[in-house]
Amino acid sequence: MTAARESQDSCNYLSGFGNHFLSEAEAGAVPHGQNSPQTVKYGLYAEQLSGTSFVMARHENLRSWLYRIRPSVLHSQFVRTANLNLRSRPFNEMEASPNQLRWDAFALPQSGAIDFIDSLATIAGNGDSSSLRGSAIHLYGANCDMTDRYFYNSDGDFLIVPEQGRLSIATEFGIIAIAPGEIAVIPRGIKYQVTLPDKSARGYILENYGPPFRLPHLGPIGSNGLANSRDFLAPVANYEQKSAPAGGAKFRLTNKFNGNLWQAEIDHSPLDVVGWHGTYYPYKYDLSLFNVIGTVSFDHPDPSIFTVLTSPSEVNGTANIDFVIFPPRWMVAEHTFRPPYYHRNTMSEYMGLIFGVYDAKQEGFVPGGGSLHNAYSAHGPDFDTFNKASQGDLKPNYVGNTLAFMFESSLIYTPTKFALESQHLQKDYLSCWQGLQANFSLDQS
Repeated sequence: MTAARESQDSCNYLSGFGNHFLSEAEAGAVPHGQNSPQTVKYGLYAEQLSGTSFVMARHENLRSWLYRIRPSVLHSQFVRTANLNLRSRPFNEMEASPNQLRWDAFALPQSGAIDFIDSLATIAGNGDSSSLRGSAIHLYGANCDMTDRYFYNSDGDFLIVPEQGRLSIATEFGIIAIAPGEIAVIPRGIKYQVTLPDKSARGYILENYGPPFRLPHLGPIGSNGLANSRDFLAPVANYEQKSAPAGGAKFRLTNKFNGNLWQAEIDHSPLDVVGWHGTYYPYKYDLSLFNVIGTVSFDHPDPSIFTVLTSPSEVNGTANIDFVIFPPRWMVAEHTFRPPYYHRNTMSEYMGLIFGVYDAKQEGFVPGGGSLHNAYSAHGPDFDTFNKASQGDLKPNYVGNTLAFMFESSLIYTPTKFALESQHLQKDYLSCWQGLQANFSLDQS
């Protein structure tokens, strides 16, 4: 099995999941011994950003102190701006259905300048607007940088999964660089700007309206395995001291608030944090570092064993959403049908493919595309995969050059009008199973 690659820029990050970090771009920017002194060094402003309520249990309390050149209150009045193809709760444009759905990859824009935010297109979502639960699935396909624009989301956390092209995400806490095979999580309320080192980029986003992502409990696996805490990386402080030209166009600050996009003018970069400390910050993770656990005897394991991050619900053991991956791995199960078995699941599943071929779908499921199987909608290997896996030699087999993922929710996903009316929706998806026939026979001779 190929060894996990070592990050080439790990020295530009702080290592660990859920740690309390401190980072300074200028020595002494973070006050010693207290959070809000009467005056802060360098004439900075102290500002707290809370990711949870003040009285959460200490181990679940998320907040950071930012020491910035200007406080966040300096902007013009927000006004509504066009949502374009971005949608949010309540998802009531269309009816949810038990039908299995699958989409081809959406093309990158061929004309015009479309930045990361304007490119957001919602495929499906769930959760009531008055509930602290739910999620949304978005796609992005951008061809230009956010040069004069900054963004923050008041509604949910963004888990970003690149499929084509690198992203450079400059945040209030520092810079995160990700490529296909990595993910980034930008918690709600954090301002950032996305630029495209490769001039264009495409990928997936899971928006989490519920509790913050955490690592899943390992249970009988023990103290090691799956995604290890040490491999999550938070950025180091890196500030911008940039002002809009006098008499010229001001910068735009876009906010996703209560399901809609709002915009204000701002005469400076809001990414002007010189130092910070706390437990609430963006982070990245290299999916090649996931320590896959699987069977070494018989039967295919449940997909829960591939969970990278989870957002819990009020029902113990039932996730609001899970982020699950299917990376390169050895298949060695004896006298076993090795691909994922046919199943009907209490969870709703949206699957995407970053590269390669998914082992349960040999045709039709393409990088950049996706499929949606809502709660108890039957799904599993297509006809060709079933035949091949039922008759193949069960010698050890390395499934390489593949990386698929799943956004899994305990709530039903309602597709958007955009998704259901798109030319990329495969009208013949059900045909991939139609060759399956009854092989039942009492004659065992």
